[in-house]
Amino acid sequence: MEKQKVLITGATGSIGEAIVREYAKNGYYVYIHYNSNKDKAQELLEEIKDGEIISFDLSDKSSIKDTLEELSVDVLINNAGIIKDNLFFFMEDEQWEDVIDINLNANFYITKLIAKNMIRAKKGSIVNVASISGVCGNAGQANYSASKGGVIAFTKTLALELGRYGIRVNALAPGIIESEMTQNLPNAKELKKTIPLKRFGKVEEVAKCAYFIGVDATYISGEVLNISGGMVR
Repeated sequence: MEKQKVLITGATGSIGEAIVREYAKNGYYVYIHYNSNKDKAQELLEEIKDGEIISFDLSDKSSIKDTLEELSVDVLINNAGIIKDNLFFFMEDEQWEDVIDINLNANFYITKLIAKNMIRAKKGSIVNVASISGVCGNAGQANYSASKGGVIAFTKTLALELGRYGIRVNALAPGIIESEMTQNLPNAKELKKTIPLKRFGKVEEVAKCAYFIGVDATYISGEVLNISGGMVR
């Protein structure tokens, strides 16, 4: 029997790595996407054994198309994302455009290609990694919040459009997760006090949610799974 396949974008980041391991642990053939960190991707592949590394530039739709046009997977995890924080009035055009390009526009181009083969197969699951910033906003993150809010709206629309083909589309909205993005937070102690569970989340906890919503939750579509320790309710 042929193995189920998953494509995970941004797979060399902390959350991406954990999702790769979770899907591999559950028997999936994993396409490990990287943009520039080939060494990290290769190490991850050697660890999980069954899969392959693929590279494309998330800011270049031609690169995305050339790499993914013929790829067929059972699950797509749109995990890749960047932050370029600044207060709105000080935010440079480039900071806005880069974050929207990577976090939102790339999701559109990737999903359009992958969904084409899912439609042919009349099955599939798409998981878009958003953020609680896309649910409730966050000071200093006008670009990031807008991109992730767009991801959530994109998710809900696709769930309506693709459900007739047996394709589920859901989103994850992580809160503050221990990762390379949060390791240098200057006010971590105070932030933890605002979270009912009094701690930051772990990447493994996000990965388990990515597997649940991507594979096990067979009658859930169009939902946003909040992973914030009760910070956002």
